[in-house]
Amino acid sequence: MPAVLGLNFHHDTSAALIVDGRLYAAEEERWSGIKHHRHTHKGVLTNPTHSLAWCLDAAGITPADIDAVWTASMRPAPAAGWWLGEEREELAALLPAPLGDRLRLISHHTAHIMAGYLLSGHHHAAGLVIDAGGSSLGADFGPSRERITGYDLRPDRVDRIHQAMPTVAPGPTGPRRVHPSLGHFYRNLAMRIIPPGDEPEGSLMALAAFGDPGRHRDDVRSLVRMDADGEVRIPHPLGSADTTTPLVIGDRAWTADSAADATLTERADLAAAVQEVFAGAVTHVARHLQRLTGASTLVFSGGCALNSHLNGHLAADAGFETLFVAPAPHDAGTALGAALYAWNYQLGQPRLAVPIDAGWGPEPGRFPTTGLPAGYQAISHLGERLEPTVAALLADRHIVGWVQGPMEFGPRALGHRSILAHPGDTSTRERLNALKQRAAYRPFAPAVLAEHAADWFDGDGDPFMNRVVKVRPDRAGQMSAVVHHDGTARLQVVEAHHQGMRRLLEDFHRRTDLPLLLNTSFNLKGTPILRTAEQAMHAAADLRLDALAVGDTLLLADHIANTPNGPLNSAGERPVS
Repeated sequence: MPAVLGLNFHHDTSAALIVDGRLYAAEEERWSGIKHHRHTHKGVLTNPTHSLAWCLDAAGITPADIDAVWTASMRPAPAAGWWLGEEREELAALLPAPLGDRLRLISHHTAHIMAGYLLSGHHHAAGLVIDAGGSSLGADFGPSRERITGYDLRPDRVDRIHQAMPTVAPGPTGPRRVHPSLGHFYRNLAMRIIPPGDEPEGSLMALAAFGDPGRHRDDVRSLVRMDADGEVRIPHPLGSADTTTPLVIGDRAWTADSAADATLTERADLAAAVQEVFAGAVTHVARHLQRLTGASTLVFSGGCALNSHLNGHLAADAGFETLFVAPAPHDAGTALGAALYAWNYQLGQPRLAVPIDAGWGPEPGRFPTTGLPAGYQAISHLGERLEPTVAALLADRHIVGWVQGPMEFGPRALGHRSILAHPGDTSTRERLNALKQRAAYRPFAPAVLAEHAADWFDGDGDPFMNRVVKVRPDRAGQMSAVVHHDGTARLQVVEAHHQGMRRLLEDFHRRTDLPLLLNTSFNLKGTPILRTAEQAMHAAADLRLDALAVGDTLLLADHIANTPNGPLNSAGERPVS
């Protein structure tokens, strides 16, 4: 029974295990409660203690049963070439002896691209990884790291065919190394535009829909130089984490400390220009890869592949027929990519099936039998009646927490740890933004039955909510809660065998003629998506949700449960729908 393990010891700490062709994967943040499991000191290693223990326990194996262990290298290179051995020893010391002894290192960007390519089902593809920074490029290049990497991907080999390299420019105290990091560029500008308290990158992408890119297009274009052969050049400090050096655009000096001083319109206009220029730079690199590989498919991964608006048009703009975005393109996905690399390329095992879901984590456990929050009632053992009952609540415009089956791996809630609502009422969107303390301009995503997607949307969504598509104008009025200001939506396509929410969507469709629901992550502001039934119960009360479904138990707010025609009758039993 072959078994391989992939690990990530940095932010978005995670573990992924493949045993006899079955995948188990989880992120450490779901146990620690610290979003991204990010620690305050740069470069601090964090052990995926709980996620690893869960993977082993769920698979019913011990560390001694693991054939191969891989993790992505992330240590910056010093002046000599000894750093890989030292990094391996440091990481191995965090693991039980059988695992530490077998630990091997893979480059950060290669782990990223494996997390997409080896699940894509495609034979030949171009691969693109863009993020803030990955593994060291080696001592010959000083403290330089992967920033933009291109691949030619085939079942029998992985060829790195493009690598963005730093340049040297004059600095105040001598020559300075300038890094072409589009990941840092986007985050750097986002932190100058989005005031503290809101997630910078996602908020910038949402706000861009409200702005006029023409107002600052030329100013922002001047910050990103696109040269021949897919090269991208970004001036200091915009390719770094320095957000304090003022950036003068228009009549304002933009810094992270002054983001709140600009009006929403000013910030939206700059956001629109940044999104446009960023998308153009990524497309520039992708076109180069298409010319080099001749591939019809592009696989995209790394933190920048979370830019779902870009993903909606990247394939067409860059000359590819199809785009596959890794199910978990952020750093947690490097554990998945490392495990897949070992499974396919080291052990020579057949590729896993193309996934339609990312429910690779733990079950929520039993709903608590005591300690119900004030103002709520519960009924258990609904069995087959659960989905019709919840569909009726959603049709009546109630907001429902939905916790079903194995937890999702990745940054999106895909119908296992979700908050669901009717898609046809903008007041629902406003209420949800208030409950989750999100900026009012941020949109919510629709989850749609796959066979009905083309009737409601123009463009290809995916199962992992990684692409924005156009909403058909004749349908927009029926789903106003999930249509963004620019007429788009970040679409999740729910296939026939999806285990989390497929049957609920079918019941809601029969009741309302709407084959879609509003789907957002079940979490409190600033915290990860929740993991357990008990966490869900407390979060439902904190968020003042109308109802919560965990397994076949339904928790209902008193104002719903006690109405004469409510879901509970006077005997406390569920009436037949």
